[in-house]
Amino acid sequence: MAQIFKRRSNVLARVIIVGGGALAGGALVLLMTVIARSSYVTGQFEAIEQPIQFSHKHHAGELGIDCRYCHTQVEQAAFAGIPPTKTCINCHSQIWTEAPILEPVRASYRDDKPLKWIRIHDLPDFAYFNHSVHVHKGIGCATCHGRIDEMNQVYQQSSLQMEWCLDCHRNPEQYIRPRDQVFNMAWRPDGDQLTLGRELVKAYDVHPRTDCDTCHR
Repeated sequence: MAQIFKRRSNVLARVIIVGGGALAGGALVLLMTVIARSSYVTGQFEAIEQPIQFSHKHHAGELGIDCRYCHTQVEQAAFAGIPPTKTCINCHSQIWTEAPILEPVRASYRDDKPLKWIRIHDLPDFAYFNHSVHVHKGIGCATCHGRIDEMNQVYQQSSLQMEWCLDCHRNPEQYIRPRDQVFNMAWRPDGDQLTLGRELVKAYDVHPRTDCDTCHR
């Protein structure tokens, strides 16, 4: 009986099977990479409802309240800190004292029970980040958090993935600004950012590390 398939068909079949498997595997890896970088996984641009409607746009933007008034530890500690209810009451014992929307704040202060704010920029437990170091090296609030002063509901502006951190550590001159402008959300360099950045990197003795134990301790 004559052969239906020629001998070279075996080679072609193997190529198709191996090639098809490699193509499927590559497509799966690509899909997983895309999903891992998506906002669905990172939480980027997702506005989360808080226990009380607090507008950074109103307080920081329209009223011009400095970040440090509420986040008092940002220049001295690893964490920026969430303001206690007493900070809110400093103003709201004088204004909007009967507003229904602020009853949770008054109740928190009256009952001595802290408001349960939901953390937006929440790094994994295995990632170490020190706010004070970045502030003193000239990294502005808006660099990581975006224009908070224009947000009614705060959302995560950046992906917070490792590659995002490494980009800044490898190229700090692209992001560094004068220390007296760290808390100025609207700051823009007068000239070329890279030229200014290189000068500030030298002036502030900036030497970002990129080895693993810098962040994973």
